[in-house]
Amino acid sequence: MVSAMAATPRHGARVRVMIVDDSAVVRGLTKRWLESEPSIEIVSVCTDGQRAVQEIAKIKPDVVILDVEMPVMDGLTALPQLHRLAPHARIIMASTLTREGAATTLRALSLGAADYIAKPEATSLGGAGEYQRELVEKIKALGGAAQSASSPAPRRPVAQLARQPASMSASRPFRPRILVIASSTGGPQALQNFLPEVARSVDLPILIVQHMPKTFTTILAEKLSKICGRPCIEPQSGDPIRKGVIYLAPGDFHMRVAKSATGMEVIQLDQGPAVNFCRPAADPLFSTAVDRFGGAILGVVLTGMGHDGRDGAGLIQKAGGRVIVQDEASSVVWGMPGAVAMAGFANEIKPIPELSRLAIKMMNGDVK
Repeated sequence: MVSAMAATPRHGARVRVMIVDDSAVVRGLTKRWLESEPSIEIVSVCTDGQRAVQEIAKIKPDVVILDVEMPVMDGLTALPQLHRLAPHARIIMASTLTREGAATTLRALSLGAADYIAKPEATSLGGAGEYQRELVEKIKALGGAAQSASSPAPRRPVAQLARQPASMSASRPFRPRILVIASSTGGPQALQNFLPEVARSVDLPILIVQHMPKTFTTILAEKLSKICGRPCIEPQSGDPIRKGVIYLAPGDFHMRVAKSATGMEVIQLDQGPAVNFCRPAADPLFSTAVDRFGGAILGVVLTGMGHDGRDGAGLIQKAGGRVIVQDEASSVVWGMPGAVAMAGFANEIKPIPELSRLAIKMMNGDVK
């Protein structure tokens, strides 16, 4: 994990990167892009997973960019071996925006990959600039985590970092009508650990923003439906918000809460400008949920880079709702939850199992 205060490599330390891809074009472009970053050092370029397995113990990279589909040894086969040989290294799966690629990538995340990146449809044309920006951001954040894991630096307790959350009335029971969740890097696995117990215990509507592209969110929704025992859908604009349903923002669309002509709370999707460099983003969901549900909201912020969800969490708190966040130790990147905590907007900071149990108590009205 890497904290919000350590989301970049340590001072003077360059992030050591291994590139593993069978495409000469992709290898060349990626190498050229990353070599322009002063804080990144390319230490190895491999054409397949087998070469990476042979080299990784000697090279000791902080971050591995691992292609999913390769001859000789593919990324999914190489992944556990790379983990065994270099346990501190953070592995980013590089995948195409296909259904098969998305499914394989989610499988890799469940096997321990730290993150993923969706390759642009034409690496040398449109989308390459955004791909480069996103890749550099992920490498810097995960590289800082890898360096911390290999030689941990002293950290102050969270209690010293965070301002105290707004005080709550002890006499007024908290009874949320909706659960809203934000997650990013490490989020797919965090959601799979957090949601099943919650979904089995309460029937309130659950609205989720996970920073993911299209197709990936479709596969994730199917996975969550299966493990939660209740429908998880990518909604359409105008869909009513109902109990017993999990709504996952579809890739490339902001998901907001709106009011229908009959006064019912409904989903609204749009492709407005990215918020916090993200679409979907959590802040539009959180802020519009407050507009419709007031303080009857429980917000949850799970592992992820950046600070998306922080401003929305502040609005939830101001309206009288509650916000709970994943702790640093169990987060892949403690950016989003850390930003909420340090702004003083987190009522509780817990690891996933405790966070699930606390959410259930809050949603059942057992916590004031």
